[in-house]
Amino acid sequence: MKIRASFFSADFSLLCLSSFLFFSSFNMIIPELPEYLTSLGGEDYKGLIIALFTLSAGLSRPFSGKLADKIGRIPVMMFGASVCFVVGMLYPLLSFVGGFLFLRFAHGFSTGFTPTGASAYVADIVPYQKRGEAMGMFSLFGSMGMAAGPAIGGWLATFFSIQTVFYVSAFTAIFSILILLKLKETLPNKERISWKMFQLKRDEIIEKRVLVPSMILFLCCFSFGVVLTIIPDFSTHLGIENKGLFFGVFTLSSLGIRLLAGKTSDRYGRIPVMRAASATLVCAMVLIAFAESKFALLGSGVLFGCAVGMYSPTTAAWVIDLSLDKFRGRALATMYIALEAGIGIGALTSGFLFANNADNFRLVFLTSAGFAGLAFILLLFVKRENRIAETA
Repeated sequence: MKIRASFFSADFSLLCLSSFLFFSSFNMIIPELPEYLTSLGGEDYKGLIIALFTLSAGLSRPFSGKLADKIGRIPVMMFGASVCFVVGMLYPLLSFVGGFLFLRFAHGFSTGFTPTGASAYVADIVPYQKRGEAMGMFSLFGSMGMAAGPAIGGWLATFFSIQTVFYVSAFTAIFSILILLKLKETLPNKERISWKMFQLKRDEIIEKRVLVPSMILFLCCFSFGVVLTIIPDFSTHLGIENKGLFFGVFTLSSLGIRLLAGKTSDRYGRIPVMRAASATLVCAMVLIAFAESKFALLGSGVLFGCAVGMYSPTTAAWVIDLSLDKFRGRALATMYIALEAGIGIGALTSGFLFANNADNFRLVFLTSAGFAGLAFILLLFVKRENRIAETA
């Protein structure tokens, strides 16, 4: 594939727009889910809201990575977005605890597929010298979706029913799919899908070349799982009516820094940026732990967003650097497995530690600060980045 000086193209722009809608879709409902589950009588299962979602996403990653390398990036992306639509339509119908938890598990297959295919697609169409910047731009649109989704969902829930939020979430996914139909496939030698592709060999599950950045991402994403699970209740505890406000603040704060972090990692390396990100994350989680007012929490959210905005695109670029072209989907799937594991374990751990007791908020957030601190310590021992993929 010919190397271009710039990564901007019609396909890249369309993919960014589709990503915005996709992330808006499944994030739209997140702030309202703890209260909704409580209304169904499942207040003791709040930790499973995110954990089940990330479990299925993690389980599906090896399959989505293999399929992205075999049948193409676009079919993998379209399957994930279709799951968002179907599950969104089913939430109002399965309005009991067991049905809700089943749908949370099924919903995770959406992020198990679409981001894997999308990241591989971006890596296919951008020159390696621009990977950090391109991943920063691409993730910026996903972050805007993550900001817009909870804000819109919170607004809809204030004036309408939770069922309305579910339906709007579902139809947002439809628009994401329609945009994907206009993209050109980038996989040069596509294969017909077959049952054999769903039979995974041991070496097809994890790409060993990207274990180091994946482990760092796991430790950082533990805090993300904590935030997704505990912040809605913590917001209520501090008297914040819109439980999606913190999500909007931290996501918006991550937008501008993504491009800066991506460019900086292209110029100075991935590891220095990751060290700064993990140190910032430690500070953010400690400040959240000691927040006692709305403004203190939202101020901490700005710092949290800066950390996320630094480590997200930088890790993706680092993984692509270390991966072979023919196993790019598998490498990105490995990264996302670590991401989902971090979020899922963070969600489960925080739900267990919190136990619906406001006295435990500080313990939960300080625990997540410890995980981020471990990531920083490990990064001090990583000396080389070993770029091996020098073509787009």
